[in-house]
Amino acid sequence: MLVRLADETDLAGFRREARALLARGVPPSEVHWSAGAGDEDLFAEASGPAATGSAGDGTIRVPADFLELCHVVVLHREPQRLALLYRLLWRLVHEPGLRHDPLDADMLLARQMAQAVRRDMHKMHAFARFRQVQDGEDANDPLHVAWFEPDHRIVEANAPWFRRRFANMRWAILTPERCVEWDRRELHFRGGASRGDAPPADAGEQLWLTYYRSIFNPARLKLQTMQKEMPRKYWHNLPEAQLIAPLAAQSRERSGRMIEQAPSAPLRRLPRPVRELPAIAAPEALPFLHEQVQRCRECPLAEHATQSVPGEGPLRPALMFVGEQPGDQEDLRGRPFVGPAGQLLERALAQLGVDRGSVYITNAVRHFKFELRGRRRIHKTPTQQEAAACSHWLEEEIALVQPRAIVALGATAARSLLGRTLAVMSERGEWFERPDGLRVLVTLHPSALLRMEPRQLPEAFDAFVRDLALACRPSSP
Repeated sequence: MLVRLADETDLAGFRREARALLARGVPPSEVHWSAGAGDEDLFAEASGPAATGSAGDGTIRVPADFLELCHVVVLHREPQRLALLYRLLWRLVHEPGLRHDPLDADMLLARQMAQAVRRDMHKMHAFARFRQVQDGEDANDPLHVAWFEPDHRIVEANAPWFRRRFANMRWAILTPERCVEWDRRELHFRGGASRGDAPPADAGEQLWLTYYRSIFNPARLKLQTMQKEMPRKYWHNLPEAQLIAPLAAQSRERSGRMIEQAPSAPLRRLPRPVRELPAIAAPEALPFLHEQVQRCRECPLAEHATQSVPGEGPLRPALMFVGEQPGDQEDLRGRPFVGPAGQLLERALAQLGVDRGSVYITNAVRHFKFELRGRRRIHKTPTQQEAAACSHWLEEEIALVQPRAIVALGATAARSLLGRTLAVMSERGEWFERPDGLRVLVTLHPSALLRMEPRQLPEAFDAFVRDLALACRPSSP
């Protein structure tokens, strides 16, 4: 059955046709998705009529995050993305357990596509460089034009961000496939442009280069990290790229001059006052501690989070698991490790025969740190200062729970527990001892596995289970 959509990003058409296909019971293997006018021959039409109609009175219920996933994946350039989305929709309807499986290959592939699209949108935010063009009689009202070459079909989805960011400026963004212009009233879209349509360098660009030279810090130069965040394919459109090579070549000499300078006097740090808990038994003291954390305002994270997320589990357990911070689901539900990472941790524990209720699970940071991208709250790694502000809550919780040993899930947890930075990938599976005598096993955070390529995940999950087995076996401390 051939189903043709109006264009490559026609999500409304996809939803309409997918709903009709589901109502008619058409499996994914019998559907071929196409978009635009197409160039199929006369025999393609004989493969079946396009799906039309509606789902009738039947209601199709899928998780809300799947619809958000569709909004992003439809922008990907992969030709089979629509087939993948319909296959996932079909499976969500006929296989309810799919929504609880964080390792499903189809779902991982769709999330990987969504991550690539979001990364492309972020790169467009970061690397679109506007240049002034005088297109009218008013010299005080120039048009600002940028050239960008996206990997995916993100122009229309990204345009509202630029409209909000540059609301009082007339601007246009040219790309090979789609262009957008903002006239301070509405957005206008048209077909693609060529690199030659982009304007040449202007005076503002020289000012930017001067500023870039002045803020360049040779002591913090990490070329590999920079090339990962700013790949070379973007360099030919970035004016500052011409400065990277000479500034990098001079970095050793400039770093030497900085080292030879006289040291500056360090800031005097006042010791944090130790707050004593009331003299009550541990089972009653732990809820009191959690109540105090809800009122914590020692760092800015509490201002935007829904709530503080306390740890949960029995007192005096064999193991305490410490993660980085609550995620989106944890922030909304007020419980640690209930999102995809938590499901993966539970799956690993179940494979080792360990019940979640027999261990204590908590986080080094108690509030969810995130940035908004549309309606989504995207996880951001806490800074060392934010983790340090929460460290005394973690230490007080450890003192009350009294675990026999601790498993540090990820770098933030390891640093909070051991007081130093560890290379988790090279030191995973090793035991470390704290000054109080407690032993800490270091391993990856389960969310790190969810960010891996689907083909790498089975092997990485097995290695994660082997790490946990070192802590869960009877002979462990």
